[in-house]
Amino acid sequence: MPILTLPRLSGARRAPSLFSRFMAAREIARQRRALAALDDALLDDIGLTREEVRAESQRPVWDAPRHWTK
Repeated sequence: MPILTLPRLSGARRAPSLFSRFMAAREIARQRRALAALDDALLDDIGLTREEVRAESQRPVWDAPRHWTK
């Protein structure tokens, strides 16, 4: 008996694996820690205030902009 397979739709994507989502969350957390560790002079260079960095670093890892996860 042949195995039934469904055709892939053009442009359709598979949902990311649990492992890839875990790795993305880990990377987001690492980037936020690195951002929080920058001194005020560096933050001024990139146009961020200490308060903006504090707010960003306190966001949960699943709350990331869509373009970060692509």
